[in-house]
Amino acid sequence: MPIFLKKRRIQRILITFLVIMMILSIICVFYNWWLAIIHILVIISFYYLLIKADAVFQSEAEKYISLLSYRVKKVGEEALLQMPIGILLINDDYIIEWANPYMASCLNEDSLIGRSLYDVADVLIPVIKQEIENEKVTLNDHQYQMIYKKEEKLLYFFDITAQALIEKKYKDEKPVISIVYLDNYDEITQAMDDRERGNLNSRVTSLLNEWANHFGIYLKRVNSDRYIAFFNEKILHELEKDKFSILDKVRESIVRNNIPLTLSIGVGVGLSSLPDIGASAQSSLDLALGRGGDQVAIKLTNGRVKFFGGKTNPMEKRTRVRARVISHALGELIQESSQIFIMGHKYPDMDAIGSSIGILKIAQIYKKETYVILNEQEVDSGVQKLLDEVKAKTDIYKHFISPSEALDLNMDNALLIIVDTHKPSLVIEERLVDQIERTVVIDHHRRSEEFVHNPLLVYMEPYASSTSELVTELLEYQPFKKIDILEATALLAGIIVDTKSFTLRTGSRTFDAASFLRSKGADTVLVQKFLKEDVDTYIKRAKLIEKVEFYHNGIAITKGESDEVLSQVLIAQTADILLTMENVEAAFVISRRPDDSIGISARSLGNINVQLIMEGLEGGGHLTNAATQLYETSIEDAEQRLKEVIDKYLEGGNEE
Repeated sequence: MPIFLKKRRIQRILITFLVIMMILSIICVFYNWWLAIIHILVIISFYYLLIKADAVFQSEAEKYISLLSYRVKKVGEEALLQMPIGILLINDDYIIEWANPYMASCLNEDSLIGRSLYDVADVLIPVIKQEIENEKVTLNDHQYQMIYKKEEKLLYFFDITAQALIEKKYKDEKPVISIVYLDNYDEITQAMDDRERGNLNSRVTSLLNEWANHFGIYLKRVNSDRYIAFFNEKILHELEKDKFSILDKVRESIVRNNIPLTLSIGVGVGLSSLPDIGASAQSSLDLALGRGGDQVAIKLTNGRVKFFGGKTNPMEKRTRVRARVISHALGELIQESSQIFIMGHKYPDMDAIGSSIGILKIAQIYKKETYVILNEQEVDSGVQKLLDEVKAKTDIYKHFISPSEALDLNMDNALLIIVDTHKPSLVIEERLVDQIERTVVIDHHRRSEEFVHNPLLVYMEPYASSTSELVTELLEYQPFKKIDILEATALLAGIIVDTKSFTLRTGSRTFDAASFLRSKGADTVLVQKFLKEDVDTYIKRAKLIEKVEFYHNGIAITKGESDEVLSQVLIAQTADILLTMENVEAAFVISRRPDDSIGISARSLGNINVQLIMEGLEGGGHLTNAATQLYETSIEDAEQRLKEVIDKYLEGGNEE
């Protein structure tokens, strides 16, 4: 019996009370002895009843506690042996010292005592070694919540299979909204008659309906070039396994008839609100279109983006309407601003410098105080030759300032124009992006997830050969009186360098822009002077080519020495030269850069999308021209990471 039940505190109080009453009764004897005797007899009788009642209470309490102890012991045995909770007791050598019957049934064993975990449940070993106290594990197609008590070497298992199935069903049935867009539909059908347009619509709709019916998708056409699709996450996983083959089917079926029509699909997923899912789908579509179309973009809730497709070069626009609208909008923004800042990417090339000079010319038309941000310690020999010519033109060079000088200037109502990149992390001075609220982005690269926050104006055309081409078209719609020969030459140099002398990514509008610049006095001989190289550079490039190795059929990889620093331009030129060689579909050149990072330059003929491969290494670019920079790593590690990303790309599917 518990000690607290044996303590008779109330009895002591009653006894004290009875003693006092007895004393009072004795005192009464002196006054009325008959009454005192009766009083004493009553007190003795009461005391007798109290003692007897206490004995009965003690007896009943002992019986109750004895029965309760038995029941508790019975329940404990029931819990250990019969309840659906698995229990394992192991030693330091992972030998099972004791297990309840339920745990044995979970592992389809008659007895577990004396068995090794390596034999019956080796999946538990890593969890125990890492001392994870709470983990979900799968045993014999059942899912359990495992709780590990390190000190006691004790493991509990709670079957959560039913809960896991409900969670999976909930996730599989979460809604997904997708927007399917027909790239270039308006431009393609503009010259068609009604019969041709009807046949095209019939073929596209038939392909899409067949695809939707096969996967159980509700598809509705909302206008001539746009469909909206509703399905769930389970179907989305099936589409991902299928690699969104509808892109290839539409492209192959329609292009077979000499109609360059492709699909772009934006997918919204993982959000609880339908309006939010729809907004995410539109944002994903914008991202897919910004990367050139013919691909699928899926925004995930963790901020990352999955891409599928993107196997073709973007189609060149046949109308200049957008260029004219952007040019006028840019002019209005410049007029509304107190001063203009122009900035390209780190280690600027000819395209970044040329397009910066072109934007400088547009700003000068409106007589605005304009600055071009440049760090002259981060330019290669070709750009330096251009800058030497610019320095001779004091009316141009006086607008070039360093990043530190720019940060000291007043930025109230300033306008920042970013050229040849759209990633804040790649601009010459990232702090300017944070300090200047009004921003314009002009770029020809495919759009990535990292982007300038809330720009006022975006002019991104992945079909363009270079940013200099885009800026040249903007210049054509500006009311300028005269363009300087050096300004025209700088823009032409940007086009020539990015197109490898009009051999890659060259469209009809590229030649139109070059023709316009040539008519304004652009000096092609001066461009060749900028592009001349010394013998040492030629030898370094030849040594890189000498060490080339083939990783897969058509994929060439070469790397520089670990202690040798090469410029980004040199490794890019090496990749270009490798691409001209027999049996080379894609080329990758790895080398240490002046900023102590590892640079990788990638080129392809179009069958291999090097943009997706470089995005797997936190870089970017175009389908045939891309690059990345890796920090705090070695050339050997960079090569290994590159090979892993190439393997993943060749297996299909990619994620940014």
